Amino acid sequence: MNSSGAGPLRFEIFRTSAGHGGRHGRITTPHGSFDTPAFMPVATAGAMKGLTPAQVRATGTNCILNNAFHLLLRPGHRRIKALGGVHSFMRWDGPILTDSGGFQAFSMAEINRVDEDGVTFRSFIDGAVVHLGPESSMEIQQDLGSDIAMAFDDCPAAAIGPMTTVVHTRLAEAKDRSLRWLERCIRAHTRDDQALFGIVQGGTDLELRRASVEATCNFDLPGYAIGGVAVGEGPDAIERVVRHTAALLPLAKPRYLMGVGYPSDIIMAVESGIDMFDCVLPTRNGRNGFAFTQGGSIRLRNAVHADDESPIEPGCDCEACSAGFSRGYLRHLFLAQEMLGPILVSLHNVRLYQRLLLDIRRAIDEDAWLDLRSRWASATPAHDHINYPSGASDE
Repeated sequence: MNSSGAGPLRFEIFRTSAGHGGRHGRITTPHGSFDTPAFMPVATAGAMKGLTPAQVRATGTNCILNNAFHLLLRPGHRRIKALGGVHSFMRWDGPILTDSGGFQAFSMAEINRVDEDGVTFRSFIDGAVVHLGPESSMEIQQDLGSDIAMAFDDCPAAAIGPMTTVVHTRLAEAKDRSLRWLERCIRAHTRDDQALFGIVQGGTDLELRRASVEATCNFDLPGYAIGGVAVGEGPDAIERVVRHTAALLPLAKPRYLMGVGYPSDIIMAVESGIDMFDCVLPTRNGRNGFAFTQGGSIRLRNAVHADDESPIEPGCDCEACSAGFSRGYLRHLFLAQEMLGPILVSLHNVRLYQRLLLDIRRAIDEDAWLDLRSRWASATPAHDHINYPSGASDE
């Protein structure tokens, strides 16, 4: 067993796969541990929409993600600090990772100015002018009191189509600026009970990714993330970037792939050596009547389910399936706009993801990867990639 970390985060590796880069490990934080590879559901504004903390725990979730951008705008990081920090505020006693808010400031707000100091934008809540930069992002995340904080980075839009000079220049600028901002984040980060992760940028340019990894990993941090993925590029580009970049990151530190993904993307990324994932897909799609199953996706609003007595997925142990709620009943709930429908399908989807990660860890331990790939081969039809959401926001 290999382990690293003497500060607020400890990472142990129990087993590595014989046939690829996957590894089964454990991350320990001041608020508990979680086994890796791990999926972190997104509780953007301090809540998993429609689900209580106890329900989220019952899915097998041990670590969740909050977003500094949204909590800055409402209710404010100083108010949350006064109320005991984000764990006490939302009544979640397990590990929490906070996204720095940089990507949301770029993608969700009406941006007035992006410069070396950060992003100045108008709040989507009240139109107020707000500034977010490396120092303020660190202040916000330290006030929130998460176990893992993310560096403030420059995340450009996806480079779709030919790599033109203009696109390459923007990707290089984002890579260099993210490194300068990382250095400022490290200076501003003073909480000794919170781990700070650096973020690798570079878009779809593999040489920029290599340069970003080398420079980012010159800073001895508790963990590193791959950012700027699944921001508009297709699944082939996502795979190319992930397989290339993950192999360059330090073996002894946790590797986090931000904002990904579909079950097939997670399996691919685990093969590449990724340890941590987050995505809004399970809950956002669940609220819209879209259920994930091991055999493929189901749109519960479709008329074909109107008289179906079967659960979403026979044999699933989530609350929706084990209690026997039928597809016909769930379809009725969505058509009648009853809150229970989104709640039950969100619970099922989050549990499906946690079942996948549990299966992945077991397959690594038992050298049964081909069997896992076979059993989960139908979980993500290729056409579903067109629905990839952008950013860690479940608003």
